[in-house]
Amino acid sequence: MRHVFDPPVDRGLTDGVCRLWADVVNSGGAVGFVPTVTPQDVRPELLRHLNAMSEGRTRLVVGLDDRGEVRSTAFLTLNTHRLMRHWVWLYTVMVHPAAQGRGVGRDLMVAAAHAARGLDGIRGIRLTCRGGLGLERFYGACGYREVGRVPDAIKVADDDYRDDVTLWLSLD
Repeated sequence: MRHVFDPPVDRGLTDGVCRLWADVVNSGGAVGFVPTVTPQDVRPELLRHLNAMSEGRTRLVVGLDDRGEVRSTAFLTLNTHRLMRHWVWLYTVMVHPAAQGRGVGRDLMVAAAHAARGLDGIRGIRLTCRGGLGLERFYGACGYREVGRVPDAIKVADDDYRDDVTLWLSLD
């Protein structure tokens, strides 16, 4: 897997991220949607990320396989609040289901941390995840620590509420 920070945005990248996003959601991944979705369903959300990228507020780390296919993503979003410009948000962390369990996710997290360290003045990464899926253990193994939890803050179905878990990685 080759990781690219701030890749050129073209139709191949956009379509690849949309396919990845739909595949991840449809395999049970917790990235802003619940199954079943199509690439077209997630495209508006990707366009919001791309718009933020064009404005310089968001940066992308993408993992490409040896054929150049998008297999993982992580979006770093800068803070605009003057008291919080020393850390970034990490959003939409995805690894293609066929690549999971092979260290691809951990490599993506290393690449995202490396990219964040290269940003001027950044000292930490903050992310949130949906509770109930074991994601906290994965992020913990990548060096993140849980710093907050809001019970039942995420509604995935009429009678299925999940905790919103906040994690932090110090880059010092």
